[in-house]
Amino acid sequence: MAKRSTRNTDPRDARAEPIASVADQPAATPAPRDLCDILGQPHAIDTLTRALDSGRIHHAWIFHGPPGVGKCTAALAFGALLLDPSAQRTFTGEWSRDPDSHASRLLAAGAHPDMHLVTKELALYDEDRQVRERKLITIPKAVIDRHLLRPAALAAQMQGGLASKVFIVDEAELLDRHITNAPVQNAILKTLEEPPARTVIILVTSSEERLLPTIRSRCQRVRFTSLDHAAMQSWVASWTRQRGAGDARTLSPESIAWLTEFAEGSPGMFSLAAIEGLDQWAQTLGGPLDVALSGRYALGLGAAMSELVEAKAKAAVDAAENASKEAASRRAAEWMLRVVCARARGTLRRETRAQGSDRLEALLRAIDAVREAEEELDANVNQMFVFEKLAAEIAAGSR
Repeated sequence: MAKRSTRNTDPRDARAEPIASVADQPAATPAPRDLCDILGQPHAIDTLTRALDSGRIHHAWIFHGPPGVGKCTAALAFGALLLDPSAQRTFTGEWSRDPDSHASRLLAAGAHPDMHLVTKELALYDEDRQVRERKLITIPKAVIDRHLLRPAALAAQMQGGLASKVFIVDEAELLDRHITNAPVQNAILKTLEEPPARTVIILVTSSEERLLPTIRSRCQRVRFTSLDHAAMQSWVASWTRQRGAGDARTLSPESIAWLTEFAEGSPGMFSLAAIEGLDQWAQTLGGPLDVALSGRYALGLGAAMSELVEAKAKAAVDAAENASKEAASRRAAEWMLRVVCARARGTLRRETRAQGSDRLEALLRAIDAVREAEEELDANVNQMFVFEKLAAEIAAGSR
């Protein structure tokens, strides 16, 4: 960490106090899993395995696909194999690392000095107060400078295997993406054009189109997909077994079934929805939403949606110091729109075959109303008005 200057006469210089304790430092990098343990991504794992077999590792990669399907988990597993000299094909035919190797022990502890996971949350630990206090809606250039560009230019601290340093940028779509002025992406582009020897950069994204074309053209692309039904059921069963008795609440079979349908093949979405308690929202709003989706106005539906959103936003602000009420309200509203849309899609799947094309068009109009509500929230329209209007338009559109 840079030493704090003793000369600070300009009040506009918002240099922060140094981070005081280990507890204030960024969390350790998660321990990598074995590549063969990544569930439901045979095409992506085959691509990475063939790259390992060749011994010639491209310096820049894009792992792209839906959110929550294992892209970052796979990037960590792949990066660990690149950094560990003990990595090789085992008698099972899978690439694996010696768990007792020095590199593996450091990776398991999240302490390998040449494995760098870059996330927007690193802004919370920046020395500059202005960077720390920014809303976490992008990955700031200060984070990229400190955690990617500068360390990429330095020598590796350990002897590596197929690579000496690995940088993983999660949610890379949050990098500055303005087509006429993209300083963050352009800064990375320079490193991609003239990469340091044996350095590998992996951009993990659920919106590949938000990366500059010049970046995409220099990267090896690996596509990840939603898990199929069998893989998702296997993951849910494993997740359910791993939940301990100390969990805040026990999920009923009905909640697990709803969360599975809601997640649409995304383990990450399942986990987030369970944490947020969206299955409880679905239970509370299910009856009124079904009334609206049948073409009848559900009295109080808009107010109920708004109240649930406000309560969740308040809980988020109360739980986190310096949390933004605006950001919390928007996040909760987005979750609500997902719940409403999931109910409409479920109704659509169940009823269209029996009801015919007229019913199909009616339910599609209801889904369009959800998209319009999202646009209105983007335009800062009053939240209560948005949900009242949405309730009315779902009923009108479903007739």
